[in-house]
Amino acid sequence: MKQKPGWSLKFAGSLIFPKTEKKSIARRSIFGAVLCIGLSIVPLVVVTSITNGMIDGMTERIIGLSSSHIQAYVAPGISRVKSAYDFKNYVKEACDIPGVLAAYPELEISALAAGKNGRSGIEIRALEQDIFVRNKSFAKLFECCEGDVSSFVESWNEEAGMPNQVAIIGQKLSKDMDLHAGDTIRIITTRSSGENGERVSPKLSSFRIEAVVSSGYQELDQFWVFIPLETAYSSLSMESASYNVMIETADAFSPEFVAIQRRLAASFGKYANVYRWDQIHTAEFENFSSTKVMLVFVMMLIVLVATVNISSAIVMLVMERQKEIAILKSLGASPRGITSAFLLAALSCGAGGLILGLPAGILLTIFSNQIVHALERLVNWFSLLGGGKGELHLMDPAYYLSEIPVEIPVNQVILIAVAVLLLSLLVSYLPSRKAGREKPLDILRKN
Repeated sequence: MKQKPGWSLKFAGSLIFPKTEKKSIARRSIFGAVLCIGLSIVPLVVVTSITNGMIDGMTERIIGLSSSHIQAYVAPGISRVKSAYDFKNYVKEACDIPGVLAAYPELEISALAAGKNGRSGIEIRALEQDIFVRNKSFAKLFECCEGDVSSFVESWNEEAGMPNQVAIIGQKLSKDMDLHAGDTIRIITTRSSGENGERVSPKLSSFRIEAVVSSGYQELDQFWVFIPLETAYSSLSMESASYNVMIETADAFSPEFVAIQRRLAASFGKYANVYRWDQIHTAEFENFSSTKVMLVFVMMLIVLVATVNISSAIVMLVMERQKEIAILKSLGASPRGITSAFLLAALSCGAGGLILGLPAGILLTIFSNQIVHALERLVNWFSLLGGGKGELHLMDPAYYLSEIPVEIPVNQVILIAVAVLLLSLLVSYLPSRKAGREKPLDILRKN
């Protein structure tokens, strides 16, 4: 008998949606496999999307708020950093380098802070006063929890011709030391004296807190105290100060990024070491990458286990449809056509799982913040009923971002879909091939 084109596709359709209404264990297994795949895809999409969003959010904060795209570490003894005015003029020269959009001078000083609730080690970051307005990352990523950042930007002492003794602190430091906007924070730095610097004496400076800010990533900003650059030169001991230049480019992932670094290194010469952000934060980003790969690997194992159900369903389907296979082969159906029909049925199962799982996973990702906050309220409500006093935060900023950056990784979602379809074909190949190799006489003899 001459085979009609597309008969394998019609046969595959009849395998999944038979015309007869008789009960079929294999058909139930197929729909069960579709459901299992759909349920396994949901956490895979959610975990992939949230992990990407979290890592991208942390990366954005580390680059934008800590090191910027490129950071230059300037030698402390040179004349170009002897005063705030000299340092600013020195930094302006970097803006003339092709590819550089902006450059910001920064002093970093490790010090001790005293507040209402004890003392704590801090990292002072002395920057230009308008950094929270002029720098896009500072303006976008810092949330003002108390006070007003503009009062820090505009604070100026007319008599001294320089900024007032003002500061902005991180939210974690504010909670630990019980300090709030309007309070005074005392900062202790050290200076050496004597011929060989054998005597060390403390230097105490007081600053009025204008604002309390948070980047949403506590591990990054928990010890930061921001003060004006000029105030650091006039009020603090500069012996342990580190002179840095934060440099912004158009794109931190640009192919021209390394070339810009080289041009900056040539411009600064021997008086500064110039590093890219990925060189400064190598350990953090390797940790992010390995965590991401491990989570996706675990989720893909779950999907693999779910696709094995398709193989079991195809085996049962082959057993149920042996008579039909024998009749088709007796009428001239080719082994390849029979195999293709069962593979198409398996592919349809994988596609059905995708149709169920992908939209559900994407919806859960889009509303992930609302779901997390609802769970927090529910858990805290049950905790209060049970006599608990502590408030639970599922997204603790000590370990994660306080808000989940919602991001649907389109390329990875497409990759997940392709992987599920390929796995569906792979696990079903052996039973489908066996169905194609069955001999009609053997089948009829068995039945």
